[in-house]
Amino acid sequence: MEATAARQVPGQAGFGLFDTVPEDLLQFGHGQSFDAKKAAQFLSLKKADVGRIASVAESSVRWDQNIPEAVRDRMEEIASIANMVAKQFAGDPEKTAAWFKARNPLLGDISPREMIRLGRYERLRRFIIQAMTNQVQAK
Repeated sequence: MEATAARQVPGQAGFGLFDTVPEDLLQFGHGQSFDAKKAAQFLSLKKADVGRIASVAESSVRWDQNIPEAVRDRMEEIASIANMVAKQFAGDPEKTAAWFKARNPLLGDISPREMIRLGRYERLRRFIIQAMTNQVQAK
């Protein structure tokens, strides 16, 4: 395997081996600096939505240092997907948010945000990665 197959060429849209941890274009943070509340607000997710997504009670959803691990983990995964999409829009948060809110015929005519709310995050992630992979192969 050539090194170029494993690495994204700067300035080109697409998907490479290490793009599953995308650049933090939407400024949610990584690791200890990750802001789960900001990620939820970006997608207009309510505490009830986050609780359902993370499989915790709505009353357990909190945004301070005692955030439940399941909530933090799931919101980090969702933020990662949002940043992958943002990369396709040159980091533009408005276009990225619009994409998540728009109904998409390739997703069964529902919005990516609704897929997340309905607990179909993994299916959405696979769809996005496949689309990005196809984009790279087409070049």
